[in-house]
Amino acid sequence: MSEEEHKVEYTTVSIPKTLADKIKDRMKGTGFPSVSSYVTYVLRQVISSIEEENKSKEAFTKEEEEKVKQRLRDLGYID
Repeated sequence: MSEEEHKVEYTTVSIPKTLADKIKDRMKGTGFPSVSSYVTYVLRQVISSIEEENKSKEAFTKEEEEKVKQRLRDLGYID
């Protein structure tokens, strides 16, 4: 892969200065080089957590659902 294929695009998000100051305080000793990198990390964690929660709410995985459907077909309950 070329360097261009690894290029990440960024956007700017504005947050209140008081929040940025709180983030800077929380960052101390973490090794994060900037507020942006810390916020990116935190947002990834939050989104990942939400996605996992949504995934666990599914009654069956797609694979499990197909197995149940096939079993019901085999038993003659569905076509």
